[in-house]
Amino acid sequence: MWSVRLFKSRSAAAAACKAGHVRVSGEKAKPSQLVGPGDEVHVRGGPRERIVIVVKPLVKRVGAPLAAEAYEDHSPPPPAKTEATTAPVALRDRGSGRPTKAERRQLDRLRGRR
Repeated sequence: MWSVRLFKSRSAAAAACKAGHVRVSGEKAKPSQLVGPGDEVHVRGGPRERIVIVVKPLVKRVGAPLAAEAYEDHSPPPPAKTEATTAPVALRDRGSGRPTKAERRQLDRLRGRR
């Protein structure tokens, strides 16, 4: 999983296996489990679930273009981003001077500092 860039590091891939977030052909996977062509790998974690089918196993980490050829991605599309999840932006009129103490406190609360 690390060699085909499903995880950023080997330790993150191993931790996901130990936590039970990785399944190979329906069975919980161990960090050292070998996979072969045709195996279906389900990875839970992060923003979405990934489902990949192994085309050819890799012995070591390779470049991104070669890693993409080693599996077929059958993952559902990522959820659409909504504007409601973004934080509001504090805007002040140009030339209005420095904020008053009350305005500064409102800005701090808006930014989550206090």
